Amino acid sequence: MNTNTVVEEKILAKKPNGLAVLVSNTILLLLCIGVMVWAFIALTPSPLMVFLLIITMLYAFIIGPIIYIGLKVIKPNEAIVLTLFGRYLGTIKSEGFYWVHPFASAVVPVASSDFSPSSGKVELKREQAKPSGAASFQMPNRKISLKATTLNNDKQKVNDALGNPIIIGVVVVWRVINTAKAVFNVENYIEYLSIQCDAALRNVVRNYPYDSENDENSLRGSASEVAGKLAEELQGKVDSAGLEIMEARITHLSYAPEIAAAMLQRQQASAIIAARQKIVEGAVGMVEMALTQLSEGDLVDLDEERKANMVSNLLVVLCGNRDVQPIVNSGSLY
Repeated sequence: MNTNTVVEEKILAKKPNGLAVLVSNTILLLLCIGVMVWAFIALTPSPLMVFLLIITMLYAFIIGPIIYIGLKVIKPNEAIVLTLFGRYLGTIKSEGFYWVHPFASAVVPVASSDFSPSSGKVELKREQAKPSGAASFQMPNRKISLKATTLNNDKQKVNDALGNPIIIGVVVVWRVINTAKAVFNVENYIEYLSIQCDAALRNVVRNYPYDSENDENSLRGSASEVAGKLAEELQGKVDSAGLEIMEARITHLSYAPEIAAAMLQRQQASAIIAARQKIVEGAVGMVEMALTQLSEGDLVDLDEERKANMVSNLLVVLCGNRDVQPIVNSGSLY
């Protein structure tokens, strides 16, 4: 198929009722069998009887069984893509029991692969050793699921905006909206989505730092914005495969093991500095309040030297990590 050819999705609107075709074809087959039995037991065969016998045998052994092949059952949120002698015939999306052209073949949407919706992994089938003489046959799934599906790729190691290696994992909720693009534009739309998800994740993550001390956007503080950017970028990459990205969310975010210890120490240091700053601000306020109340109440007359000594002692008491050991001075201050 030419890569420049764009296949537009065609929905088959006029489809014969499968139950009506099944009943009518079964009745005709029974009539043909009855005619054949009557012709074989007839004592005086005539040219008309021979011609009628040929017609009934042709229908009973060739036409009738072929008609049964065209019966298709479509479940809710399922679709089937039909081709007739290599030409795209159309897509059936509505649930029900239908009859289509018996020589129309359904396209296998995902060939030669297994897909687990919960993990999002696409694994090629491997031949397993079987006992001698054992036969195994599995019909390929020729229907496309239109349900919302979860893609949960493996965690990736990528660099953030600051160049720090991080481990990140995302989950993507997607569905097929254009069956023709899904089966004709790409070889395997599930594997295509998985690879494009990895590429989009790298492009988005490298624009944000893991964490930000300022008010800038970061992976940890702006998870919703990052997820929106990821969904937008991924949607642009999978439009050609007929897929819709419904939602994207970050499921795992951490520093890579080689820098995790160093980053933990930096976070602890930032927390200690912030706590010390808060303690100092409170201590200064308490010292100021103490000096103000002493001056307003005329409890004691302190000169500048005594105020400085008092401020020093109060700050040591309020900002220290250990309990204070008081010293009682029984003599004069001078």
